[in-house]
Amino acid sequence: LTPEPVQKTPKIVGSCNCDELKPVQCHLETKELWDRFHELGTEMIITKTGRRMFPTVRVSFSGPLRQIQPADRYAVLLDIIPMDSKRYRYAYHRSAWLVAGKADPAPPARLYAHPDSPFSCEALRK
Repeated sequence: LTPEPVQKTPKIVGSCNCDELKPVQCHLETKELWDRFHELGTEMIITKTGRRMFPTVRVSFSGPLRQIQPADRYAVLLDIIPMDSKRYRYAYHRSAWLVAGKADPAPPARLYAHPDSPFSCEALRK
């Protein structure tokens, strides 16, 4: 039985479930670097004990922030979800990620809150 190579995944498209915030856009600041990692097939290995991410996640916000009340405060949260239900291993001799069985069951959703949250509208503009 030969392990199957990993297929490239489509890029993730964001969604918003809050009508007031739909016009606001979140931009990945280091998008070119993330795109390059994606092209090369480099994936972040996340273990149960955790790893420091590289590239780091840096975002900015744009859009009609004027609709938002200046006195309001906003939390910035990040959720990392599995791309599928498979476990992978890296085959150095093939320079490729290979499927290596079923993944452990996904833990319940855990949102990572930015340590400086909540932010004012003015801070989100920076």
